[in-house]
Amino acid sequence: MKARGRIIAFFLLVIVLIGIIGSTSLPIAKDIRLGLDLQGGFEVLYQVEALEDGQEITEDVLTDTTDALMNRINVLGVSEPVIQIEGDNRIRVQLAGVEDQASARELLSTEANLTFRDAEDNLLLAGNDLAQGGATGTFDQNGNPIVTLELNDPGKFAEVTETVSQMPAPDNVLVIWLDFEEGVDSFAEERMKEDPKFVSAPSVQQRISSPSVEISGSFTVEETQNLSGILNAGALPVSLEEIYSTSVGAQFGEQALDQTMVAAAVGIALVLLFMLVYYRLPGAIAVVTLSAYVYLILLVFEWIGGVLTLPGIAAIMLGVGMAVDANIITYERIREEMRVGKTVKEAFKVGARSSFSAILDANVTTLLAAAVLFYFGTSSVKGFATLLIISILVSFLTAVWGSRLLLGLWVNSGVLDNKFGLFGLKKSTIHSKEEGLEITDLTTRFDRFDFAKHRNKFFLASIVLIIAGMAVIGVFRLNLGIDFSSGTRVEIASESALTKEEVQSFLDGAGYETEDIVISGDESNLGVARFNEAFSQEEINSLKSVAAEEFGAEPNISTVSPTVGEELAKNALYALSIAALGIIIYVAFRFEWRMGVASVVALIHDAFFIVAVFSLLRLEVDITFIAAVLTIVGYSINDTIVTFDRIRENMKRMKKIDTVEQLEKVVNVSLRQTLGRSVNTVLTVVFVVIALLIFGAPSITNFSIALLIGLIAGTYSSIFIAAQLWLVLKKGELKKKGPIDIEKKDEQNKWGSDEPVV
Repeated sequence: MKARGRIIAFFLLVIVLIGIIGSTSLPIAKDIRLGLDLQGGFEVLYQVEALEDGQEITEDVLTDTTDALMNRINVLGVSEPVIQIEGDNRIRVQLAGVEDQASARELLSTEANLTFRDAEDNLLLAGNDLAQGGATGTFDQNGNPIVTLELNDPGKFAEVTETVSQMPAPDNVLVIWLDFEEGVDSFAEERMKEDPKFVSAPSVQQRISSPSVEISGSFTVEETQNLSGILNAGALPVSLEEIYSTSVGAQFGEQALDQTMVAAAVGIALVLLFMLVYYRLPGAIAVVTLSAYVYLILLVFEWIGGVLTLPGIAAIMLGVGMAVDANIITYERIREEMRVGKTVKEAFKVGARSSFSAILDANVTTLLAAAVLFYFGTSSVKGFATLLIISILVSFLTAVWGSRLLLGLWVNSGVLDNKFGLFGLKKSTIHSKEEGLEITDLTTRFDRFDFAKHRNKFFLASIVLIIAGMAVIGVFRLNLGIDFSSGTRVEIASESALTKEEVQSFLDGAGYETEDIVISGDESNLGVARFNEAFSQEEINSLKSVAAEEFGAEPNISTVSPTVGEELAKNALYALSIAALGIIIYVAFRFEWRMGVASVVALIHDAFFIVAVFSLLRLEVDITFIAAVLTIVGYSINDTIVTFDRIRENMKRMKKIDTVEQLEKVVNVSLRQTLGRSVNTVLTVVFVVIALLIFGAPSITNFSIALLIGLIAGTYSSIFIAAQLWLVLKKGELKKKGPIDIEKKDEQNKWGSDEPVV
């Protein structure tokens, strides 16, 4: 009865889980906000400058500025804008889904310069003569829409209106402009209608000395609301300098979303299929928990109000691979315990307990890299890091606790006793308990490889490749994107194939000359041009207009000032350095300092090869490249941690090590035992990355290539560099201090045991 009850409980849990996911996933997905790279829009980073000498940019001034910008955005009717204060004098604005980007950017870039002028363009009043937030859209006594203004100094306004009222018509007007440029000879009605910076030109009939002013005319209710919002926003006495911007056309965003969702579906499906075929019943349970994993990630992300971007979708897909890692580590360990003769129940208990430390250490090191990426990242990169952090935390809930709960119901029911085939094992590989075998005695597919004996060959091979890589970087240099070199990047999409000559001819004809043009895309329908200088807002609007006429869609345009480019480069170096230092400290604390040093040397080795291949292939290095490198820093450490965890465990079995040969045996046995699972864990992520490469949006192609190179290099370094380097360092300890007493060391560091820490 108990057995039947556990099986029934399993199916009830699965049915409930499927019901919850099936009934609520679609509403949750619809409620998640999409980033501008998925639905179009633009992002601008402003530097706040004082309008007057001696003016201090305080936190209150920045807050007032964000309020003013929000008022302007409210005029546009943009849903869920993102405005953030960064540092002491910067504000980042993200508007996803805005249709008229040119008008929106024009409105934001007026720099809060509200001016009142006469018909001859003489300045009469400035925006700071208005009371902050004093403009209101309302109705007069006849029910007509009007705008009222509150004044700081009614006396000053009285003098101005008296002067204007004495002028003959049609010059008796008070012209209101936002960011009006000097140098216009006279007021022209045509300019008023065409220039989007023109606000209003009410006529003045008499002196006005009241503390509030009424602007009336043939307004609609919507126009009075818009006008009051603009006036309130324009009253702030600060200047906004645009130092970074990126804009994505709606067509680009829609295509990117469709392509990346297809890539996600293919990649995740391949991972789930692999788990089913290779691990059988545990694989089926992994499919259930991975489905719950994806659902929980989206649920948590929706709860915190996150904005989903292209790198964010990639983070979810990579998270699936990482969640699978925990399952693979556990399942492989359970299978090993079965092979030495333990019952299914004993193997499950010991395997789940023994695998916990490796899972914990591997995920914490990845979490360290993700946290560093979040701290130093900006915009979509920060969103990528957020989802990566959520993925790691949620994987503990699903892959560790959820998988063990569901598999435990089957194991403890007794239904699986002696059914080793359901775990993907052949009966011929199972030994009897009477043989008294240890896990270290088990044969593997890799027993013929003597890794420790040939370590110098591996070191030499890496040194040769590193020297070659340095030569490549010295000759070809890095193809730095505008994120680090500053300038402007333009992506032009066409329904038909493009040629470099065609794009260059168009840009030359439009007055934007450059020879730095690359054709990409699945159908060669994407032209990418780079310029050394950062385009002004007017240049961006002009190029968008002519490109839309020529190719049928607005291009994506990103600009980065030299200041921001330099900061991004510094932050990238800081991020890599801090992540490496954090991993050394953690691994040294959990294992020993030699393993920490060996791990970081291997990670630097991996990062270098990513850089060298990008230099050789002339691939663009941008901020998402740094995200990819840091992801590899966190992810490739997983294999190294799993190997070191097994080395530590096998050393404990030996109690004491007297010779170098014993050390070499520990390394060889540990690598042979963990190599299969290392290949499987990397393979699942490779499925995801290849899906991103083949089906994903072109904008994350380089990101995917960096991940693929890093995964291959990371697998190599975990086996042939990290473990071998630790062996060399440990050999030095053995020669210097004599025999290593493992039991004594273990007593000094109880936290280094295999017991799970909960």
